[in-house]
Amino acid sequence: MVTRISTPARRALRCLITVAASCSPAFVFAQDSVADFYRGKSVDIVVGYSAGGSYDAYARLVGRFIGAHIPGQPRVNIKQMAGGGSRIAANYVYNIAPKDGTVLATADQAMPVQQAVGDPDIKFDTGTFNWIGNPTADNNLLVVWHTANVRTLDDIKAKEVVLASTGINTSSQYAQALNSIAGTRFKIILGYPGAAEMGLAMEKGEAMSHTAPWAAWKASHPDWIRDKKINIIFQVGLRRSKELPDVPLFMDYATNDLDRSALRLFSSAAALGRPLFTAPGVPQERVDALRKAFDETVRDKDFLDAAAQSGLDIDPVPGVELQRIVSEIVASPKEVTARLSSIIALPDQKKN
Repeated sequence: MVTRISTPARRALRCLITVAASCSPAFVFAQDSVADFYRGKSVDIVVGYSAGGSYDAYARLVGRFIGAHIPGQPRVNIKQMAGGGSRIAANYVYNIAPKDGTVLATADQAMPVQQAVGDPDIKFDTGTFNWIGNPTADNNLLVVWHTANVRTLDDIKAKEVVLASTGINTSSQYAQALNSIAGTRFKIILGYPGAAEMGLAMEKGEAMSHTAPWAAWKASHPDWIRDKKINIIFQVGLRRSKELPDVPLFMDYATNDLDRSALRLFSSAAALGRPLFTAPGVPQERVDALRKAFDETVRDKDFLDAAAQSGLDIDPVPGVELQRIVSEIVASPKEVTARLSSIIALPDQKKN
């Protein structure tokens, strides 16, 4: 017989273990060492997209509060490094930034999936980043502007829908996957700096569609939802949002087991949400301190009040759990990653 400890009991046990560990001489020495390192320094959070989108909003929110929880209380700065669907920022952290815990970043949640499918533009190993935490695990949505008169995927099989995207990443590849397996007619435009510009393109009639998390739509454009200016076509995640029980899942459109496994792999990135990570090679005691600071931040009452005032949902995932998820994604079966690679490749990529 297997006896399982109840969830409240597990939480209490974790707290007791944490308290006991924090009293050990080794822990106290490590904390003092970390505090000495960070005291008087600045920590940069590099955002891989332009200002105004959800990656930027969550980075700024965390950045306002996390410094008070890092030993030594360093100043925290936000720095934009948009481009390449956030890969410029990720490449900077991997190859150029100091490996000392003074540079964090947030970038495309699907980078581990892109690595798993062998994307040649991923010039870093996502499994070796030190993942610090994610403030919100949230489903992504593909929406269409109301004037397009498109309400279902079948409508996009019948007429062309212009989709704005930042680059060769999830912002374009959800649509391309359905062009490949479901016969949709998305016309994909690359190169927008971020969600703010893509939203403006829809308003101006330059584009008809783009993707963003449900929390981001609620925070940035609650009026669009209220006034029914956007039609939600599908959501991307491993389960439907409780707030969107009637909106189909992206992976529901698969018609065979292999495609279902491929779309499920692609959908698993939603758990990474709006992640924070730092470079490979950062001393472990600083990684641990940053993860602890993140965990304390997302429980901070002032942080939670600020999130509520900004309309930003908080559903955090700790750094250790992110590290596990990324490792599992990168180690996905070759048959599945090969199929996903083939269906998300844009036409120009297939020619090369």
